[in-house]
Amino acid sequence: MNRILIVEDEQHLAKGLCFNFEREGYQVEAVETAKDALERLMLNPVPFDVLVLDVMLPDKDGFTVMTELRQAGQLIPTLMLTARGHSADVLRGFEAGADDYLTKPFDLAILLARVRGLLRRREWLQNRAHPPAASGESLQFGTAGEKTVDFDSLELTVRDQVFRLTLMEANLLKYLIRHEGKPLSRKAMIGDVWGLDENTDTRPIDNFIVRLRRYIEDDPTRPRHLVTVRGVGYRFVSKPV
Repeated sequence: MNRILIVEDEQHLAKGLCFNFEREGYQVEAVETAKDALERLMLNPVPFDVLVLDVMLPDKDGFTVMTELRQAGQLIPTLMLTARGHSADVLRGFEAGADDYLTKPFDLAILLARVRGLLRRREWLQNRAHPPAASGESLQFGTAGEKTVDFDSLELTVRDQVFRLTLMEANLLKYLIRHEGKPLSRKAMIGDVWGLDENTDTRPIDNFIVRLRRYIEDDPTRPRHLVTVRGVGYRFVSKPV
């Protein structure tokens, strides 16, 4: 039975979510604070399968919780709930490591569908010792093909080193690769990758690029794959000369 942790300080909402998840056959626990959430996720010997995390909490905000979890190597699939739905908040959640988001008030059917999607990805990762024969979701690049990104498992292999990507990191890298050689603006990436308004602050894109460069560049200070196009944005080069 899949286990879900809900972090929500509005008791009526938490109770409603617990009731509906239990009706769907999930085992559910709910906590009201960031402190309790971090303790449950870090110390619980029986892991949770999905985290539903509210942004507005009484002690720490959900962005901070998400950041601390990812820095500790906790890769639980996470759906963030935000009351305002501002594009900047959504992007900040993705930057912290969230896998998906919903804006309050939300449609319950959509919430359940999003959680099922996260669970399907988790189950595939747990069973990827027997992956599909040809998923079409992996790519080799580099001058000698020594770098491989697997978009199904969210893993980037650089020679003998493996990096786990967040879903949003993988989506951005996939977008850049699919438009190889083409200069892409930050606004295009904001809109096409995350579906956010073009007026959204684009600076977080630069932070994503910095992280991806740390993974794939031999010298991140002199990038050859993720090249800056001055006045525009970035361009991906699979085999730099």
